[in-house]
Amino acid sequence: MPKTVKALLTACALAAAAGAVSAQEQVVNLYSARHYSTDEALYSGFTKATGIKINRVDADDAGILARLKAEGSASPADVILLVDAARLYKGEVDGLFQPIKSKVLNEAIPAQLRSVPTTDGGVSWFGLSTRARVIVYNKVKVQKADVDTYEELGDAKNKGKLCIRSGSHPYNLSLFGAVMEHVGEQKTEAWLKGVVANLARAPKGGDTDQIKAVAAGECDIAVTNTYYLARLMRTTKAEDVAMVNKVGVVFPNQDTWGTHVNISGGAVARHAKNSANAVKFLEYLASAEAQNYFANGNNEWPTAKGVSIENPALKAMTGGTSFKSETIPISAVGANTTKVQQMLDKVGFQ
Repeated sequence: MPKTVKALLTACALAAAAGAVSAQEQVVNLYSARHYSTDEALYSGFTKATGIKINRVDADDAGILARLKAEGSASPADVILLVDAARLYKGEVDGLFQPIKSKVLNEAIPAQLRSVPTTDGGVSWFGLSTRARVIVYNKVKVQKADVDTYEELGDAKNKGKLCIRSGSHPYNLSLFGAVMEHVGEQKTEAWLKGVVANLARAPKGGDTDQIKAVAAGECDIAVTNTYYLARLMRTTKAEDVAMVNKVGVVFPNQDTWGTHVNISGGAVARHAKNSANAVKFLEYLASAEAQNYFANGNNEWPTAKGVSIENPALKAMTGGTSFKSETIPISAVGANTTKVQQMLDKVGFQ
């Protein structure tokens, strides 16, 4: 059975189940784009703490947004988890989320990692974990100083050295949207032309494929989200250990605006039937217990204030210290991605 059909049938089953739930049973219906086995601990932890059962539908970001539009007011969805700032912004703009007021979330999540509040103080979505967009490089062929900024990805000195996934992938759209927020449209377009000129091959594959390409000598530098590299760093497979030993990692722009971070975030669905439970779930995901699952289970950076990181791979990447991340509003990054896509088409970035 095709995945889209299967997911739709599952959503319909949720709707039927929601209508049949007794007054005594507490549930929350979740549409999630997070496909990480470690998240099971989050769900069981929430149910254990609250007694609220989670019914879950899994799909990708685009599929979830499309389903919410198609289902309209009949949607059984209560809470939405997406893995990209641009998608969260799109869901907000399309009116698919309901702004909520939560003192717990407002105090835990920094302002730049959540949507711009409405006039009455409601917030449409909150970032619950982050992943830094870093540069990996061949330690033998490349000097760290030549790749310690995003700008250098478009510098002629790195011509023919770069591997990267599709420019239109949400992770790259968010990075490019962040660059545009920092330097403006004109400089961003010129930079993207330079990035295209520096490609060692046509964009393809995922972030792990870019790391492998650097280790294999197919290219000398690449861009990846930190959790992909952390997975490789935490494995005991001999081939992965050898791969990691060949590459270095740099958190770009530490002397200027800081490294770009994208978010995995949550929102309450516009037509949620169990909105109070949905808010409780998001508040739980901002708790120290859940934030530690994000960090130690899936190699993400916590967003909640005051949460320490014990993940050995994340510590090793930064030398045991914190890194400087950008502080621009993540909502502005999402808003820039439409113009960025137009730039990509113009400069021929696949």
